[in-house]
Amino acid sequence: MLDSSLMQLMWLASPALPIGGFSYSECLEAAVESARAATETEASLWLVDQLHMTLARSELAAVAQAIAAWREGNMTRIAELNAWVLQTRESAELRAQTEQMGKSLLEWLKNHTTATPAQIASLAKQEPTYPIAFALAASSTGAPARECLLAFAFGWAENMMQAAIKAVPLGQSAGQRILSALTAEIPAAVDHALRVNDETRQAFSPMLAILSSQHEVQYSRLFRS
Repeated sequence: MLDSSLMQLMWLASPALPIGGFSYSECLEAAVESARAATETEASLWLVDQLHMTLARSELAAVAQAIAAWREGNMTRIAELNAWVLQTRESAELRAQTEQMGKSLLEWLKNHTTATPAQIASLAKQEPTYPIAFALAASSTGAPARECLLAFAFGWAENMMQAAIKAVPLGQSAGQRILSALTAEIPAAVDHALRVNDETRQAFSPMLAILSSQHEVQYSRLFRS
């Protein structure tokens, strides 16, 4: 992989990317509130499970398939994948998260040369989701799909680690241990996602849906999801 491709992926995975990822915990805050992830160990195990049971089967798989579609110029396929992501968000706040981050990433792309105006405009006409917008940004880096998915997963892991630090709460060393546990599991999750097809891609995570619904009316909260 070229140095330029690697650096573009590092940029996309950075928590400094102005897409608002830091404002979401993806139900971790509700899991902490309900004493399901109220310690470092519990939070770490929760996030590893979330990586394998939801991210690998859903968002990562959608990103992989969308990268191929963007590179082929298959806009029908892009529309299908984007609609699938929207339809599988099981609460208002989870849907709002993927839409907000997707739109923010498209705005970011307008100031860079990693996507064409036609591609940006085509996705903007839909309700752009974050996985499909990320796939657009990553598709033009020239990096292999596996490396693109590693960057997506690491960006997710770093955001979730920061959410755990704030929500549990935990110290920085505990956060780094959680991130270490997640990074050890990410390659296997990515490899699974690359094997997923339309028949096996799925977003069945009922406990996350329940926790998200509870989080929407939680008395005190730090995060938007």
